[in-house]
Amino acid sequence: MKKIIIATIIILNFFNMNAQTTFEGLKHHSEQPYLTLNNGVRMPQFGLGLYMIAEGDEAYNAVLTALNAGYRHFDCAHAYRNERSLGRALKDSGVPRDSVWVTSKLWPNEYGEGKTLQAIDRMLNRLGLEYIDLVYFHQPVGDYVGGWKEMEQAMASGKVRAIGISNFDVSDSIFDSLIKNAKIKPQIMQIECHPYAQRRHWQERCAAEGIQLECWFPLGGRDSKGEILRDPVINRIAKAHGKSPAQIIIRWHMQEGFSVIPGASNPDYIRENIEVMDFALSNVEMAAIRALDAEKRYFVMSYEDQVRWFSQWNPTD
Repeated sequence: MKKIIIATIIILNFFNMNAQTTFEGLKHHSEQPYLTLNNGVRMPQFGLGLYMIAEGDEAYNAVLTALNAGYRHFDCAHAYRNERSLGRALKDSGVPRDSVWVTSKLWPNEYGEGKTLQAIDRMLNRLGLEYIDLVYFHQPVGDYVGGWKEMEQAMASGKVRAIGISNFDVSDSIFDSLIKNAKIKPQIMQIECHPYAQRRHWQERCAAEGIQLECWFPLGGRDSKGEILRDPVINRIAKAHGKSPAQIIIRWHMQEGFSVIPGASNPDYIRENIEVMDFALSNVEMAAIRALDAEKRYFVMSYEDQVRWFSQWNPTD
């Protein structure tokens, strides 16, 4: 009887997930859940972020390592300058295109009517793909209202399966200025989010609009200097599960229903980060991590500085 009770508790804890998340066929640790976006498209919840991973061998090898480890979601951007390496690795891997989710982002100089569709065509050419699963507006700068009309056209044409906004959390007014002018709402918004800055206001705003939340810097990012990974609460939970602090944080994001894209080029970290499908955090553990929220962000550039700096630099093809 005792064994049955323990087994039941384990099963109940395992399925204590956000209702949007469907865990399908977890026969192997690398098989992962999907999220259903507001247009019905299903996206792998977990992926590899390619920010600060250099074009060439570093990005190419990181993607191949991740594919071999079971990753099926990759997040890049025109500004990262590594789209070609991602596309080449996907082609060389032999993994079917329709089993991989590819995200990229347009830079502000590519927003606007008469600009955005052409920029998406150039993006497709850099990636070597016939369609992109998700395209973001990278920053809330420039003519994003005019550009959004062409994002909607790209989605209607089948060149893009989902469209989203990144870093539009600078203010409610910026967010609303796009939402109120959109015929098609964003499927997803990507922002800084981690246990020390859980962005509850934006969780609520996105939920109200039916927009999926995706987290960059889920482990705190380079500017955090590993602060969250050293947190005693997270380390205590990690010890209890025989997992690393990074794995606990990633698992927390997933059970909260967020999409999560930790970045890494080190093969050991890439493989470690996806080893989160074989355990679940309890309600008590989830609450303990939620209690760490202090809205402590590591990217703190003012919107005025963002407008100035992001308008000055334009990535080339």
